[in-house]
Parts: sequence; structure tokens; C-alpha cells
Amino acid sequence: MRTDIPTARDVMIRRLVTLRPDMRAEEVAGILLEHNISGASVVDEDGNLVGLVSEYDCLQAVAAAEYDYDNHDLVLTAEEMMTRAMFTIPPEMDLFAIAHEFVTHRVRRFPVVEGGHLIGQVSRRDVLRAAYELRRKLLRGKHYPDYPEGRAPIRDYPRRR
Repeated sequence: MRTDIPTARDVMIRRLVTLRPDMRAEEVAGILLEHNISGASVVDEDGNLVGLVSEYDCLQAVAAAEYDYDNHDLVLTAEEMMTRAMFTIPPEMDLFAIAHEFVTHRVRRFPVVEGGHLIGQVSRRDVLRAAYELRRKLLRGKHYPDYPEGRAPIRDYPRRR
């Protein structure tokens, strides 16, 4: 039985909360809090991915604000806070390669980019969910000749006491 391996396009989230480069820091933080997310992509007016802003970036801005507390004219923007050097993945990357990238880079999410445009995002949880479902799909209907119908050797193996 052949089961196709899901790709980033199959597991990605398409409806994303995105930020504009000119958004003020407090607006960025408010959006992250409102949507209960730990980060968001920053896209330009053409939909091109230009960076990522995370809670960590916002906390860095808060920590730096102590030194600039008396300067009320100083307002950081998403563009000033964002991480420009980011890891992205193509929509054709398969589930196992994505998992490898997560283990290698230790990030929470990968923007999915096609032709420079942000088309989706894959989180660690999306990959874990897809891997779990793939495993269940592969095991469905699998029978072992030495065991009674419907019994799997590992799951149903008697435990020692």
C-alpha cells in the first residue's frame, strides 16, 4: 500500500496574521497578543516576505525602552524589530524534510515562500499532526500473519509483570 507523503503545501496554514513593515511596536505586540500567536511574518505591499517578528523581538524592544524612556519620540517599527535572516521552505518540501529542518534550525515556524511571495506557514505542531495522521493511515488495515485478525504484535504484546 503506497501512501503519498504530505508536502508543505498540504499541511501549511494559509490564512495568516501578517504585519506591515511600518507598524508601530505597540501595534505589533497587540496583534500577537490578540491572536494568541508567538510571531508573525512581515510582508511588503506586494506580498513579499521581508522578515519575521516574534515575541522575543518585542521583548527586546521593551528591554531597550528603559534606556530610551525619556525620549517619547522614539517609536520602533516592525521593520526595525524584525529578523531579516530567516529560514523559509518551498511548498514542495515533504514532511520528513520539514521535520529535519525543524530539528536542524530549532525554530517554531517556517514561512512557505513561492516566487518570493508568502503563501503559508508551517509550524512544528502542523508537522507533528501530519506525521501522526500519516502513521495512523499507514497502520490502518495492516495485518500480521502470525497474529489473530486485528491484533498488532507491538501494541497487543503482553506485558511482563
